[in-house]
Amino acid sequence: MKINDLEMKVSIGYKEIDGPWGGGNNFRINLSKYLIEKGISVTNNLRDRNIDIIILTEPRLSSFSSSYTYREIYYYKKLVNPNVMVIHRINECDERKNTNYMNNLLKRANIVSDHTVFVSQWLKKIHTNNDIGLDSSSVILSGADNTIFNNIEKIRWNKREKLKIVTHHWGNDWNKGFKIYRELDDLINEQENFEFTYIGNLPENFKFKNSNYLKPLSGLDLSNELKSHHLYLTASLNEPSGNHHIEAAQCGLPLMFINSGGIVEYCIDYGLMFEDYNFNEKLSYMIENYDKFFDKVQNYSLSSESTNKQFLDLFYKLINEKTKKTINFVNFRIQLFQIVLFYYKVLKFIYIKINAKT
Repeated sequence: MKINDLEMKVSIGYKEIDGPWGGGNNFRINLSKYLIEKGISVTNNLRDRNIDIIILTEPRLSSFSSSYTYREIYYYKKLVNPNVMVIHRINECDERKNTNYMNNLLKRANIVSDHTVFVSQWLKKIHTNNDIGLDSSSVILSGADNTIFNNIEKIRWNKREKLKIVTHHWGNDWNKGFKIYRELDDLINEQENFEFTYIGNLPENFKFKNSNYLKPLSGLDLSNELKSHHLYLTASLNEPSGNHHIEAAQCGLPLMFINSGGIVEYCIDYGLMFEDYNFNEKLSYMIENYDKFFDKVQNYSLSSESTNKQFLDLFYKLINEKTKKTINFVNFRIQLFQIVLFYYKVLKFIYIKINAKT
């Protein structure tokens, strides 16, 4: 087991995908880039015999982005490299899409884990209540690449033009917030002081009547589009963390966010929370107090840099703990051998004395 950056090898179980995709892909891209810059070897397979850290991010064999599942990790650990440390990063649950298999799948997958990372306290509570089994765990909040998503050249709303509201999602599940987005779309007919733009994929047969629609964007294209707006809205339900509101906040947009899931932990100090029954009222309050929220979000604290550093610190911690356990075990065996040797010598001495008398 190695603790030197230049010797460390990390496998992230996620295939990197170009273009717009979900938050898991962004996590893999950002962490890989960070580790490589630190001189650490990164792969997305289990072919090497000397991997130090495995990160399980997608346990579904059917997922396009999955490089391997917990089963492959189990056999790698058992047959190839018993010293490897496995981190299970959990960013999913049944509650997000009203499924009925994900929580139990993640529970089974966690059997191979030496440490479990959750993307929010909300998500950790869900899986803890499902008896996932946590000998070692932590919460590491997600972040976006601040070389792309930042508030450079972001200008506040001057209140003379229409307030430009925006949101974006890769997923098209109804729980992404389309009840509220439709409500906002209808409001545009009644009020003329704001407009709404949706970027991303839509549920089947869903169409906006009065809002602007753009196909999924990523990278600088997405960042520039977000910065051209004044306010970010997320009504996504039971979201473990999400990446959309993080990207918007890093771009300097005040947040309006629904009181649901792990999103609250990411947004609470940088915007205005609403319930599904008081959205209109809260929107009016945001418009009246826009400057206050704009100033707050300029100091948004999350980024991929802080996320990546926490993961690297975790790597060191796990490897050092493993090394100490190995050293302690070796020392124990040495001490045990010395004790056995001592008693052997004592017994041998007694045996010689007894035989000498006879």
